[in-house]
Amino acid sequence: MESKGRFITLFETAEFLSGKDNFLILTHQNPDGDTLGSGFGLAMILDKLGKKSTVICSDEIPKKYEYFTSLAPQNADLQKALTVIAVDVADTKLLGDLEEKYADKVELCIDHHVSNVGYAKATYLDGSAAANCECIYELAKLLGVEVDANMALALYTGISTDTGCFRFSNTTAKTHRIGADLIELGIDSAEINRVMFETKSRIRVELERMALDAMQFHFNNRCAVIVITREMYEKTGCKDEDLEGITAIPRSIEGVIVGVTLREREQGGFKISVRTYPPVDASAICKRVGGGGHIRAAGCQLGAEYSTEDAVKEMLKHVKAVMEESFAGTVTDK
Repeated sequence: MESKGRFITLFETAEFLSGKDNFLILTHQNPDGDTLGSGFGLAMILDKLGKKSTVICSDEIPKKYEYFTSLAPQNADLQKALTVIAVDVADTKLLGDLEEKYADKVELCIDHHVSNVGYAKATYLDGSAAANCECIYELAKLLGVEVDANMALALYTGISTDTGCFRFSNTTAKTHRIGADLIELGIDSAEINRVMFETKSRIRVELERMALDAMQFHFNNRCAVIVITREMYEKTGCKDEDLEGITAIPRSIEGVIVGVTLREREQGGFKISVRTYPPVDASAICKRVGGGGHIRAAGCQLGAEYSTEDAVKEMLKHVKAVMEESFAGTVTDK
């Protein structure tokens, strides 16, 4: 485990955790249900093993997750030597403001993104897992830790949000079995899914209206693009934490197989999310811009040198290239 880039088994991961203490658990910027469920779920597991841990994120954790984040211990001694772990983080760039301090200190990464670059000294990667919380659940079982209702709240949230409430193509039979096991622990899965998928603030609805009004269609209406500008944020009062799930909108339109969402960052540049249907690979599009992710859901970034118009043109160039590979023919923009 001395050299970076070593990929290890789940058993080796369990051995690592058993032999260490005083954990600092890193989650990715713009935190979602899976990275938070993984981080706080793991903290609860470590607590049952008699170990200390603290979960941190570069961005503010949305209040809607308090029903499980408030239950996990935050008791690592940050003044002593820390065992640094990253969960659901495929690249140190996703650590946000924590990258500079911790990028070269991550001893273990637990992830499910096949685009993981192997930055940690040791990485447990299960690319077949629909959500990273599946990995955390299996880890608890291997460690002999009894999963309780508090853990279930965290892990179910991660699994449900990363599968679109068990609707996305990444959902497997194992995903359903783990979800069922967690529900049997007495959690209110219906309420979790209501909060995650069916509840929107008025300002979120207003921003969606603006984005939909400006939506673009390309390549014979098979690609839909929405851009969320700083002006939209300012007019509505929305923050990034209010926009979870908005990336699903472009792909939800009949006939669209590639949905691209560009969010203008406060410091300039764009955070970009790509969602696709077969045969187009979302990660192939994002890798062309230095990003990555899953086959049907991936992300990348463009720097502050890009205007809104140029950023859209840049992404469309890569969408077109991958679509032409996928369809083995020329794709024209109509």
